[in-house]
Amino acid sequence: MQRLGERWGVSPVRVVLILVVFACTGFTILFLKKPIVAYFAGDGEQPLLFTILYYILILPVYNLFLLIYGALFGQFRFFWEFEKRFFSRIFGRRAR
Repeated sequence: MQRLGERWGVSPVRVVLILVVFACTGFTILFLKKPIVAYFAGDGEQPLLFTILYYILILPVYNLFLLIYGALFGQFRFFWEFEKRFFSRIFGRRAR
C-alpha cells in the first residue's frame, strides 16, 4: 500500500479508494460479459468474430467505466490523468 501511495503520489486512504475503483470496474465488466456473450452465442460456442470484437471493444468500455467509478468515488482527477498516461503509451504520444 505504501509503495503504491508513493508511486501514485497519494495518501494510503486514496490508495484504498483507487483499488476499490479498479475492483468495481473489473466486476462490472465481468458481469456485463455474461449477458452479452449469451446474446451473441446463445447456447452454443462463441463465434471467433465475436471474441475478436469483444477484446477490441472492451478497452474503451473498461476505461469509460473506470472514469465513471472514479467520479463516483471522488477520484476522477486521478483516473483522468491515469487514462491520459495509459493512452499516450498505447498511441505513442505525450500526455498533456
